[in-house]
Amino acid sequence: MVNRIVIGLLAILFTGQVYAVTQIQATVDRNPVMQGEYFVLNVTANADLNAGSLDTSILLKDFIVGRTSVGRSTQIVNFDSSKETRWQVLLSAKNAGTVAIPAFTMEGVKSNPINLTVAKAGSQPQQMRNLFVEGQLSTNEAYVGQLITYKVKLFLAAELQRGVISSPEIAGTEIKQIGDDTDAVEVVDGRRFRVIERTYSIIADTPGTLAIKGAGFSGDILVEAPRRGGMFGFNESRPMQAKAEDTQITIKPIPDVYQGDWLVSDLLIAKEIWPDEQGNEFEIGTPITRTINVVASNADSNSLPDIKLTMPDGLKSYPEKPVRQTVVRENQVIAQYSLTSAIVPTKPGTFTLPEIIIPWWNPHLRQQQFATIPARTVTITGTVAAEPVQIIEQTETSNNSSGIWPWLTLLFATLWLITLALWFNARRQQHTTKLVATTPSKVPLALAANMNDIAQACDKNDVTLVISLLQHYYSAQFAKSMTLSDIAQLSTLLSKAIHQLQQAKYSESTSSIDKGLLLKAIEQTQINQQQTPPSALSSLNP
Repeated sequence: MVNRIVIGLLAILFTGQVYAVTQIQATVDRNPVMQGEYFVLNVTANADLNAGSLDTSILLKDFIVGRTSVGRSTQIVNFDSSKETRWQVLLSAKNAGTVAIPAFTMEGVKSNPINLTVAKAGSQPQQMRNLFVEGQLSTNEAYVGQLITYKVKLFLAAELQRGVISSPEIAGTEIKQIGDDTDAVEVVDGRRFRVIERTYSIIADTPGTLAIKGAGFSGDILVEAPRRGGMFGFNESRPMQAKAEDTQITIKPIPDVYQGDWLVSDLLIAKEIWPDEQGNEFEIGTPITRTINVVASNADSNSLPDIKLTMPDGLKSYPEKPVRQTVVRENQVIAQYSLTSAIVPTKPGTFTLPEIIIPWWNPHLRQQQFATIPARTVTITGTVAAEPVQIIEQTETSNNSSGIWPWLTLLFATLWLITLALWFNARRQQHTTKLVATTPSKVPLALAANMNDIAQACDKNDVTLVISLLQHYYSAQFAKSMTLSDIAQLSTLLSKAIHQLQQAKYSESTSSIDKGLLLKAIEQTQINQQQTPPSALSSLNP
């Protein structure tokens, strides 16, 4: 029993001993390797050493040194213990040819040097690699301002852990990603690859030959590595870099025969959306919604021109802010431009909206073409609100050379009539006073409440609500449905106020409602309806 205890204590004592390093071994996971691709350098020492014992700075001359990991292990066999420290270093050769990995020295012990064969980048068939990148241009020559697509394909035969696709590099151009990345599966020479595709648009500003540095990838993939001393493998993360081949493209100048604003596209279509249910006949004050759409193939939306609308006298246009977008559909880049405007007729008649012509250049036919929207004729009905007529009573004096007697006779007759009128008026005075006291207000309480609602809507600058309340107010007052055109005909001031409301509603810029003008116009129509001119003979009738 005592012997066993002694033996156990001796075993514990031996296992606590620190052994000096006597052997260092260096190996690589493959040889030859590809230029620019990472491989694993394994360095093993038969002792428990610090992580900094391995000096990797001697590798920086010929290699890119990546991530370094350190592992330690202890083994006890028949009371004999051994320790081991293992480094794994990711390396990437900078140049092709034969490169030497020098010997490492730790505590006076050196490892074996390794002669590494580095193949030139791209010499290995792509389908034999775990990862490679392809770049493809839509054309080898283009015009200034023409959209060129550059598609990047990342082929993966291993599981992607993380990574970034870098855009191609071209001087003197505008480069941006269009659309979202696509993820698919392709089979290349019987080998299955996951393919991530990204599309870039390139627009050159100046003619000449442009050099394109291919797009690249940098990231980590999971590769299977055999477990040391075992029959099973495990996956480990390994950094990878790949780059598409460089290429070039020829940019041609704008042709001398072209006229107008420069626009190049494979196809250009312009169309108009019109309220067909209304035909081409409208009333004064009724807004007409008109939308113009321009669609171009293989063009950028910012290259599409702004449409300038020219309106004849009698029609006013209030355009909204144009909408531009660029999308990818069925491997085609589609640019869209949409302009919606409200056209408000201000006077009756027949008017013609002029033709819209958009010039563009067809690079395939190498000629100028035109997209057109035909002219359109509209008929406007209704009447414009007339200016209020001010009636000024004038007394005409006629010169008569007769004597004084006719004038005296007329004077006495007039005095007699005035006396008679005063007598009748005195008798009616009491009766009239009672009628006035019992006559209700000319403005109903409901209309007054509606006036308050209109004022509050003006304070909120809610144009739509103001127009709705205005129509409700006058429809109740006249006991019939009243349109804006009908209301505008009541007075010139009201017509001006309604025009200001329409401008605030349909104009591209935001403007405030002229509350004072609108309320004054409404009050003026109330006064005009309440003040009915008395008959010239009423004072003579009892």
